[in-house]
Amino acid sequence: MKRMRRFAVVGVLSLLTMIGFAARPSMAQPRAHVYLLRGLMNIFSLGMDTLAQKIQRHGIYATIHNYAEWQTLADQAAAAYHADKEGPIIIVGHSLGADAVMEMSAYLGRKGVPVALAVPFDARGSYATPSNVGHLLNLTHAGYGYMSRGAGFHGPLSNVDVIYSPMGSMLS
Repeated sequence: MKRMRRFAVVGVLSLLTMIGFAARPSMAQPRAHVYLLRGLMNIFSLGMDTLAQKIQRHGIYATIHNYAEWQTLADQAAAAYHADKEGPIIIVGHSLGADAVMEMSAYLGRKGVPVALAVPFDARGSYATPSNVGHLLNLTHAGYGYMSRGAGFHGPLSNVDVIYSPMGSMLS
């Protein structure tokens, strides 16, 4: 599990840098927001706290939530996005939080809100990636929870098994 957390941190920070997320110089402009969603009972995904700290050190706004809050968070994110206060939106989640990443992304799509980056790791289920998602990095280690291209999705999609991938073995 430690290897998976390390890979998640490296992967998320690399993608954020690669697609150009940075702190905004003025509060008048929308700010990037990384939503981090914990898994069951808010106790099995405490690595999200470390990930949030590392993201914040790069000047990117990040908040941590229970996976069950995804719909309320999506409503707030949509309102902030449409008011030009928030964007790009990034969603990262572990376990049930990973499933919530996919649900929240699809819900935001129905509200006309793009998700720049979605990162589910250790998802319990498999999902089709909605068309409003720009990039999807799915981290898994148990042979399930693979993501596919949904109708209209044209961005990069990676399903990475961190146990069996070359990158996973490099992290041990």
